[in-house]
Amino acid sequence: MRYVLPVVIGVLSVLVLSLPREPHRRRLNALMVAGAGAAYLSGGGLGGWEFAFTAVVTWAAYRGLESWTFIGIGWLLHTAWDVVHHLNGNPIVPFAGDSSFGCALCDPVIALWCLRGGPSPWEWLRRGRPAAAGEPAA
Repeated sequence: MRYVLPVVIGVLSVLVLSLPREPHRRRLNALMVAGAGAAYLSGGGLGGWEFAFTAVVTWAAYRGLESWTFIGIGWLLHTAWDVVHHLNGNPIVPFAGDSSFGCALCDPVIALWCLRGGPSPWEWLRRGRPAAAGEPAA
């Protein structure tokens, strides 16, 4: 379960985050990655590096307001930061020691979806294929 549950959470996240129609879907996801970038600020254990990382992810999120690619990059950056915390810092959830490890497995699922342009799986079910980035939903 240590490996499967984080991937399932990633898939469920994609399903929920794909509910809004474009362009709201992309903007919501940019806000989500910005929030994830600040998740370790209050106790990640890496001092000033936490602020530097948050600034980089905030920049990616800002660029993500207009680009799915930057949102995906933001999630991949967060994945790398999760690995750093799993190995050297504090976990993202203080009472769950493996939470950064789980986050490092969950985040790439979301990143891959974003790098594909954030298509709606709901549209795929309705039409038989995913809607391309920027394509109006039916």
